[in-house]
Amino acid sequence: MNAQPTRCSTGDAPRDAAAPRRLVTDAPTRMFHALFALSFLGAYLSADGEHFRLLHVTLGYTMAGLLVFRVLYGLFGPRQAGLGLLWRKLSGAPAWLRSVRSAPSLSSINWRQAQNLLMALAVVALLAMVLPLTLSGYGTYNDWGDFLGGDWLEDVHEFIGEAFLFVVLAHLALIAGLSLLRRKNQALPMLTGRVAGPGPSLVQNNRAWLAAGLLLAVLAYGAWEWQQSPNGLVTAQALSSLTAGGDHDHDD
Repeated sequence: MNAQPTRCSTGDAPRDAAAPRRLVTDAPTRMFHALFALSFLGAYLSADGEHFRLLHVTLGYTMAGLLVFRVLYGLFGPRQAGLGLLWRKLSGAPAWLRSVRSAPSLSSINWRQAQNLLMALAVVALLAMVLPLTLSGYGTYNDWGDFLGGDWLEDVHEFIGEAFLFVVLAHLALIAGLSLLRRKNQALPMLTGRVAGPGPSLVQNNRAWLAAGLLLAVLAYGAWEWQQSPNGLVTAQALSSLTAGGDHDHDD
């Protein structure tokens, strides 16, 4: 009589052995993160060259629009996506620094809190730099430097763009270092929204509809800018020069 239950439990073992996964990051936050990163990457790569100027400007305005969404979502969205959570992490910096000074050894320091501080600092810095980056870019695009005197506005825009890149690279380096140290992909929760481990999910409502709406809004804005320009976001001269460059290298 005991043989059948034993076989059933053996057959269920693979299912029971599967690690539980918790939803910790909702879809709108992940969509914002992906669009924000792609917009900056595209804007940075298209910064040089007159033929890519409209594409660069469009991606810059997209970043500004994404910033507005993130602030509103942080104020009126769920608690785990709130801006107050970032502030609480940063407000713990003085206490953490005091604990480091009084720590008897390096092993007694709360390094996980240091990780949270650095992550929060990087996010706040990136969000804070979007506004001056966009304003200086807008002024450069509309030739404000002609009556403000000199090309300093363009220099400011380039400086903020390079500082933005530095923070991005530092953020990626921190994630890569933590992934190697812990032997666990620390970027995966921002891609899938889930982490392995027991316990309740932090996200009760994934709000996939809002993430889809954000993506459609960004695509619609890009299409609108494309239609407004007689040459499109990238001029035909730029595309032909890229093609000609590839043919030239092949001939050589």
